[in-house]
Amino acid sequence: MPPRPHRPAALAWAVFRGSEAAEQGLLTEHQLRSSAWVRLRHDVYADARLDRDHGLACRAAALRLPPGVLFAGPSAAYLHGVEHAATFSDDVHVLVPHPIRVGSQKGLRVHVAGPGNWSPASEPAGDCARTSPDQAAWESAVWLEPLRSVAIVDGLLRQGLATPATLAAEADRHAARPGGRRARWVFDLADPGAQSPPESQLRVRLVLAGLPRPVTQHPVRLPSGLVLHPDLAWPDYRVAVEYDGHWHHDQDRLHLDRQRLNQLVAAGWLVLHVTSRRLHREFPKVAAEVRAALAARGWRP
Repeated sequence: MPPRPHRPAALAWAVFRGSEAAEQGLLTEHQLRSSAWVRLRHDVYADARLDRDHGLACRAAALRLPPGVLFAGPSAAYLHGVEHAATFSDDVHVLVPHPIRVGSQKGLRVHVAGPGNWSPASEPAGDCARTSPDQAAWESAVWLEPLRSVAIVDGLLRQGLATPATLAAEADRHAARPGGRRARWVFDLADPGAQSPPESQLRVRLVLAGLPRPVTQHPVRLPSGLVLHPDLAWPDYRVAVEYDGHWHHDQDRLHLDRQRLNQLVAAGWLVLHVTSRRLHREFPKVAAEVRAALAARGWRP
């Protein structure tokens, strides 16, 4: 029979080492196996009521890391507030300065800090110290595949945690390091106007397919005075692309959105729609449709 849940007040909403809780007489090994707790790592447990997000994964990892290690890349971006940068099941990325050594751990991605990529002055206090937003952007650009890293950099820009100027300075600072050219390329693709990771992915994939770079959230003033902001737009050709995310299952919102876009069409714009399924399963067709729309409005490669 499973042990009866027992949650001492000292451990409510906490992440803790099981061995320490047992030594303090707060829990027995048998009680740790109750539904009150979730095991996150070897000897690391948490109150089962906590949200299972990447922040929880970082808190668990922090209990088994030595002082001086920083959360980095997508993990740092998440901790700075870009919630889509990483999920509970994603690896936790850390930056380890010499001469500290961190052994291999499941779910932990260890990066050794080289000369020029350690900036202690930017470390926040607390259990989850992390690299600065600009450095997290650089790390994500170098460590992750481009579609994911651009979406993270978009998020940092959109929230004002980084700016094109600070990213350019970060790229200059690390220009001679491995990955320097890749990071600059990712930064050039980034755009603070993206409203979601799928919109970032759609924009970047269209650009990589050889299409001209669209404008995000371009303001279009209608004769009525209403101003609309299509997700992606090519104003010179009056072509727009709208990404239809999962929220379009909300029928009321879908109705209002379609009414809004019909006004854009009435104003002479050609509007194409891309769903999540088409983005991930039929992208070549999507790119061909956008290419045809632009060509019909006068664009020439």
